[in-house]
Amino acid sequence: MSRENVIPAGFGKEFYEEIVSQLHDGLYIVDRDRVIRFWNRAAELITGFSAGEVVGRTCSSNILTHVDTEGNNLCTGNCPLSDVISGGQNREDEVFLHHKAGHRVPVSVRVSPLKNEKGEVVGAVELFTDLREKEAVRIRLAELEKLAMIDNLTQIPNRRFMEKEILGRIAEKDRLAVPFGVLFMDIDHFKKFNDTYGHDTGDEVLKFVARTLADNSRPFDVCGRWGGEEFVGVIRNADPDELVRVAERFRMLIENSYLANNGEKLCVTISIGATSHIDGESSESLLKRADSLLYKSKESGRNRVTQG
Repeated sequence: MSRENVIPAGFGKEFYEEIVSQLHDGLYIVDRDRVIRFWNRAAELITGFSAGEVVGRTCSSNILTHVDTEGNNLCTGNCPLSDVISGGQNREDEVFLHHKAGHRVPVSVRVSPLKNEKGEVVGAVELFTDLREKEAVRIRLAELEKLAMIDNLTQIPNRRFMEKEILGRIAEKDRLAVPFGVLFMDIDHFKKFNDTYGHDTGDEVLKFVARTLADNSRPFDVCGRWGGEEFVGVIRNADPDELVRVAERFRMLIENSYLANNGEKLCVTISIGATSHIDGESSESLLKRADSLLYKSKESGRNRVTQG
């Protein structure tokens, strides 16, 4: 008996489109010119872009603006779709896509070529999976809301929570010798940004910066809003080198994110002070040192990490 797939009678194009639309993973199809021809419901939910906004546009128009872990723009360089169309081989990657709201979302992408009856590549299909731990995040946010420890605007932990988190990490280090460090982060020239674009747009920037930090933190790290345009990250089980790597990752992702505003891409950068907890010191001493290092980053030109 033949093992070839056979399409059952009565199951037309609409049936299969409905199945694809119900997938939990984002899926879109492009032709050889990388023009998007299909965009499913999950792709809308993960990216914030509706099918009407993207179908008929090319990937090279930087809709998702994929970047890799080094901050390289894949849509204008080493594009997985372009590689698959030209080479005809499957490809998998973990990248960061641009959400319509401005923040970066970590995704796993799997790209496969589409071939016609002659075996010629006529396009490609990309399936992408949201790597954020959605259910864990939802439960955690619900708990924080009950404790009034979530920032109303950005929906990430607030200063009160972060102060308790630092005290908890100090106690853990005293008991178990688990090292940790603190990142003090501040959006560069934020007052000027608010004066130029208004506070409503400034609030949207605060939200996309917060989401980028929260969505791209390691599972056991916590980032929260300290106040104004300041954020604090508590980085657990990290030596000084790892602390800087995490800080540079945050800095790079913010630098490569943007908020679409009336056809303009609004970008910001952050300056960071990074420091590890010293045995026996208080949370006040730790935060004061991180804050001083942050201002050294500001004085050195901004958009950089200063460790100490």
